[in-house]
Amino acid sequence: MDIQTMTAAELLERYRNRSLSPVEVTDELFKYIREWNPILNAFVTLNEEEAREQAKRAEARYRRGENPLPLEGVPVAIKDLTNTKGLRTTYGTPLYKDHIPDRDATVVQRLKAAGAIIMGKTNTPEFGYKATTDNPLFGATRNPWNPETNAGGSSGGSAAAVSAGFVPLAEGSDGGGSIRIPAALCGVFGFKPSYGRIPYDNHLNGIFGTHEPFLHYGTLTRSVRDAALMFDVMKGEAATDPFSLPDSGWSAFKALDVEIDRSLKIGWTLDFGMYEIDHEVARVFQDAIDALADDGWDIQVVEVRFGKTLREYIEFFERLWTVGLAAGCKEEADAHPEAFSKSFLEMVERGTRLTAVEFKRLEEDRAALWHIMQGIFSEYDIFISPTVAVPAFHWSWEGPPAINGKPIKADSDWVMTQIYNLTGHPAISIPIGLTKDGLPVGLQAASGRLQDEKLLRFAYMYEQRFATLAGRVANRMMTP
Repeated sequence: MDIQTMTAAELLERYRNRSLSPVEVTDELFKYIREWNPILNAFVTLNEEEAREQAKRAEARYRRGENPLPLEGVPVAIKDLTNTKGLRTTYGTPLYKDHIPDRDATVVQRLKAAGAIIMGKTNTPEFGYKATTDNPLFGATRNPWNPETNAGGSSGGSAAAVSAGFVPLAEGSDGGGSIRIPAALCGVFGFKPSYGRIPYDNHLNGIFGTHEPFLHYGTLTRSVRDAALMFDVMKGEAATDPFSLPDSGWSAFKALDVEIDRSLKIGWTLDFGMYEIDHEVARVFQDAIDALADDGWDIQVVEVRFGKTLREYIEFFERLWTVGLAAGCKEEADAHPEAFSKSFLEMVERGTRLTAVEFKRLEEDRAALWHIMQGIFSEYDIFISPTVAVPAFHWSWEGPPAINGKPIKADSDWVMTQIYNLTGHPAISIPIGLTKDGLPVGLQAASGRLQDEKLLRFAYMYEQRFATLAGRVANRMMTP
C-alpha cells in the first residue's frame, strides 16, 4: 500500500508495529506534494523544517516504546484561515501575505499536543467568504479528480490535499458549508460537528470571529475512523470560546465499534423543496437511497417546507453572512480596496447596508428554521440530502450559470449546506459515487444537536456497507 493512500489509523498501526516511521512518511509526502501541488495549488505555505523535527520526535518516542500520543506522527494540513503560531497565515488576502500569528488556534494547539505533524497551510478564499477557493494572493485550487474543475470552498485547499493523498487529515472551518462543499466536490468525508463541540477562537488574532451564522471547525479525511480520531482530539470546551461545550466524555472513535441500531429512522429529501438538482447528482443520490432501502433501513422521503422560495432563503442567509463579513473586514476593505476581489467588496458593502434592527429581525426567521429542523429530528434519527446540487465545475467560476439548462444565481443556488450553520446541527458529507463524467457526488447527513457520535456511526456504517470514493487517491487519475 502506498503511503499516499493510507489513512491516519493505518499509519498509526504501521508506526506501532515499526513497519513505517514518521520520518519516512513525512519525507515521502513532502516529495509527493512538491510533485503535484504546482498543479493543484492545495498548499500555499509548507512547514518542512518544523514538520521534520516533529517527525523525528515522534519516531524517537516509538523507538523508545513509549505510549504514543493519539495522533503521534500523523501528517495534518491546516487551513490558511486558521491561526498557526510562527507559521504564515494569510487569510487568503495580500494584506496579510507576510502575517505570522503569535498564537495557535485552540484546534491547532490540540492537534500538536496529540502528536500530529503540521505539514503546512492550505488555500482558502479571502476570509473564507465563498463556496469556491481562489484569492488574489494565491489563485485557485484545482480539484484532484479533474484539475480543470474547482475544489470548492472555502476549505478547498484542505479537501484537495486530502483527496490527492498529500495528507490523511486536514482541518477546515465551516460557516455555510465550507467543509462539506469541498468534501463533496473532492470525494472525501467532511464533518462539521454540533456548534460548540470544537472551540472556535480565530477572533483572538484580529480576524473576524462572528458567530452569525454559526462558525465551526471540523475535519476532512478519507475515512470516518480518521474523522472520529481527529474529532476526539479537537473537541471540548476552551476558555477562549464562551460558546464551547464540555467534552461529553464519549470517544467518537470507540463509538464506531458500537453496532448501529438497525431501528434507526432515516429521512431524506432530494431538494429541500427549493433547489434544482443536476440530473447526474440526483441519479447518484437516488442510487444511495435505494441501496439503504434494499439493505433494510427504515428510510422515508420527507416533504420539507421552509416557507420561503430559494431566493428568499438565500437572501436571508446572505444577510447574516455579509453583516459578519462587514463587521470584521470593512475598515480594511475601505482602506485597501485594490487588495480584494470585486465579489468580496460587494459582499462587504451589502453587509454595511443592513440596519441593526433589520439584523435582529432575522433571528425570527432563524428560530423558525430551527423549529422546522427540530421537528424533522424529533421524528428521524438521520436526515439526508445531496451535499450540493452540482458536480465540480470550471476552476475559474464561482458557480455554474445553469442547472439542467435552467439559469441560476451562480454563486449560491447550488449550495445546500447553509441550513446546518443556521441551526448548528452536526452534518457530514459522505462520498457516494461518480457522475458519468467521473466527478464525485456527496451525500449530506445530519442528526439532532449533540448527536455527533450517532451521526459518525451512521457515516461509518455507510462507508463499511457501501462503496465510497474516499479510499481512493484522486490524483492517481491525473496526468501531469
